[in-house]
Amino acid sequence: PDDRGHLRITAAVGRCRRAANIWHSWRRSFTLTRVFSLSVCQILPKGVVSVIGPASSPASGSTISHICGEKEIPHVKIGPEETPKLPYLRFASVTLYPSNEDLSLAIGSILRSFGYPTTSLICAKAECLLRLEELVHRFLISRETLSVRMLDDSLDPTPLLKEIRDDKVATIIIDANASISYHILRKANELGMTSAFYKYILTTMDFPLLRLDDVVGDQSNIVGFSMLNTSHSFYLEFIRSLNLSWREGCDISPYPGPALSSALMFDAVHVVVSAVRELNRSQEIGVKPLSCTTPLIWQHGTSLMNYLRMVEYDGLTGHIEFNSKGQRTNYTLKILEKHPAGHKEIGTWYSNNTLAMNSTSLDLNASETLANKTLIVTTILENPYVMRKSNYQDYRGNDQYEGFCVDMLRELADILKFSFRIKLVDDGLYGAPEPNGSWTGMVGELINRKADLAVAGFTITSEREKVIDFSKPFMTLGISILYRVHLGRKPGYFSFLDPFSPAVWLFMLLAYLAVSCVLFLAARLSPYEWYNPHPCLRERRDVLENQYTLGNSLWFPVGGFMQQGSEIMPRALSTRCVSGVWWAFTLIIISSYTANLAAFLTVQRMEVPIESPDDLADQTNIQYGTIHGGSTMTFFMNSRYQTYQRMWNYMYSKQPSVFVKSTEEGIARVLNSKYAFLMESTMNEYYRSLNCNLTQIGGLLDTKGYGIGMPLGSPFRDEITLGILQLQESNRLEILKRRWWEGGQCPKEEDHRAKGLGMENIGGIFVVLICGLIIAVFVAIMEFVWSTRRSAETDEVNLHHHHPPLPLSSSSSCPAPGLNLSPDTSVGHPPVCVCVCVCVCVCVCVMSLEMIMTLRHSSLI
Repeated sequence: PDDRGHLRITAAVGRCRRAANIWHSWRRSFTLTRVFSLSVCQILPKGVVSVIGPASSPASGSTISHICGEKEIPHVKIGPEETPKLPYLRFASVTLYPSNEDLSLAIGSILRSFGYPTTSLICAKAECLLRLEELVHRFLISRETLSVRMLDDSLDPTPLLKEIRDDKVATIIIDANASISYHILRKANELGMTSAFYKYILTTMDFPLLRLDDVVGDQSNIVGFSMLNTSHSFYLEFIRSLNLSWREGCDISPYPGPALSSALMFDAVHVVVSAVRELNRSQEIGVKPLSCTTPLIWQHGTSLMNYLRMVEYDGLTGHIEFNSKGQRTNYTLKILEKHPAGHKEIGTWYSNNTLAMNSTSLDLNASETLANKTLIVTTILENPYVMRKSNYQDYRGNDQYEGFCVDMLRELADILKFSFRIKLVDDGLYGAPEPNGSWTGMVGELINRKADLAVAGFTITSEREKVIDFSKPFMTLGISILYRVHLGRKPGYFSFLDPFSPAVWLFMLLAYLAVSCVLFLAARLSPYEWYNPHPCLRERRDVLENQYTLGNSLWFPVGGFMQQGSEIMPRALSTRCVSGVWWAFTLIIISSYTANLAAFLTVQRMEVPIESPDDLADQTNIQYGTIHGGSTMTFFMNSRYQTYQRMWNYMYSKQPSVFVKSTEEGIARVLNSKYAFLMESTMNEYYRSLNCNLTQIGGLLDTKGYGIGMPLGSPFRDEITLGILQLQESNRLEILKRRWWEGGQCPKEEDHRAKGLGMENIGGIFVVLICGLIIAVFVAIMEFVWSTRRSAETDEVNLHHHHPPLPLSSSSSCPAPGLNLSPDTSVGHPPVCVCVCVCVCVCVCVMSLEMIMTLRHSSLI
């Protein structure tokens, strides 16, 4: 720094030497500059005409101004104005540096040209608000207008930049020196905050020194100020002289231009020389030793100060002129913008608070439309949103892809008259924040301006909304649980027996036999069940019969059980009690059987071990996870709901990892293992339509939407949103969804219409019917054979005893007199024991078969 300061003084003195031959004036100035590193009180005894500087320390400048004022030695300031501002002194200094008020007015003019956007101010020092007091007065500090953030002692701007990004503030003022400003911009680039939709205004006057190409891209919008007059005749020679000390170690200068302090020092020497020259024409200037400890002053100081305020000069920093307070006036500040080819002048601010702006990339045309533009669309392969065609090798460009989002893009392009080019995201991710603040996936490509749109199953989240813009959602959905179907055993031919367990059927059989026996015994014991079947025959009045034979005792409960009744009517109170109890028993049994049979045959029951997220969180037998880096993962990570927090802790700590890289991998894990996949409901619905072995568990865990992503501040967001609304109003989005979601083989789960019963449900009852018919035919044959045999025996007996046939009266209800009827003379039947044995054997066979089928299906399950 000392060498460069010496060089700029030498250049200024050489320039003055060529301008005028006043050796004593410029020689004293040169001497003063060489000893500037000493304290002011140490150089006063050597004789001082003027003090120039310092360039960087406002506090030191204030002290020097006070000492010079006491000794009436002119002080020429070339550094920033001190804060807080000192009251105006009688013997004041002059300053070549723009005042804080002018700097605030210049920044305010630029903000006004931007349309007064929401702005954030980053301060490197505490006196920032005092320095930009006028700006704060014009833009009241609030979240909607101007927010202020202060760098801490570590000078790490990352937390402040993240806050600004989260608040979606696109205009940022950095009040810091050149090196700190460079550091802040480098961190902003790492956070993806140097895209075309962020605007930075730097207050440092050394903006031309910054090599911004090293830290930001070509799309960055960074504005700064410059006072350098590059059209000055001595400008190029001045730069060469400043770079002399760097030529030995460097091939090129490390600075793209001169520091403002160098140019101000150059102009300050010219101002002092000019004033001394003018003063020397009217009076002889002499210097004398002074001391800080004596009250002596320099007798020519006041006169030289007056001449200094009257100097008008066009120097390296533009036009130089002072007002009555020694402040610079009638000058201009060039407004520069970072440009790929260097810094480009985009406007001029005049000290009378007038701004003249040229056309600039900062002026985003609000009326700019999508018509006739070609947009780069980043996306990710995900069924059914974006898929490659089966023969995509035969196509080029957008024709390789198909799916819901591709069709929607074509619809939007037709409405808004734009074209697009599909580009798959490089890392195959939707987008998640990194520890350093940058973003991966499609979000990162939007932030870095590698794409104009992101179209996919792209979930709108608050975290993503902070760094990019979204359109209105084109699809509403939520998180759901996908699991494989685990059906109960298939219905068998004897599934009509399922409503009751084998034990119940066995006890029912025993109850039937018990009731038959009790009924038989009660009827035999009760005298009221014995009656005379032929009351018209006096000679047979003593012959009594009982209707509850063993066969009738077995048949009566059957009729009651089948709710068909029988021709047998109980007479005694005891038999009626048995009948009533049996009928009540059968009423309950038949009602229970009917209810259970309807449930078993019309509802396909699934054996699912989980029915809700709470069931999933309370068990560890079934693993569960989601796509790594997706919005579902972010939802569980940021959730404050206790159940979802437990689920996140399980997924985060589970080893091996339960996260998957793609939906296809998650579906495969669901089908091949005990794994539940947490995914969006629309994807759940799509894959369930393709694979009938998949099902959804419970309802939705949240509600959200898919939207089209765009860089922050994109001028096309409103147009895209309007296009989506038009598609929704015309029902085109619903038509597209039905096209891509309803092509599966599985029926809709929402269809609750009753389904017809198949033979696999009730085929067994036909088997029973056939078996019953076969038994009936077999018994009928036995009865026929038995009856034929008995008839032959009866005919043989009648021939031996010569019994004449007895005529029957057709008009009488009683047999003819003299006929002796008894139970032994009636037509015989096969032994009842045979029928009982057959029935018992059939029942036992059926029950045995049912038990075998039950055990077989149980082993399969």
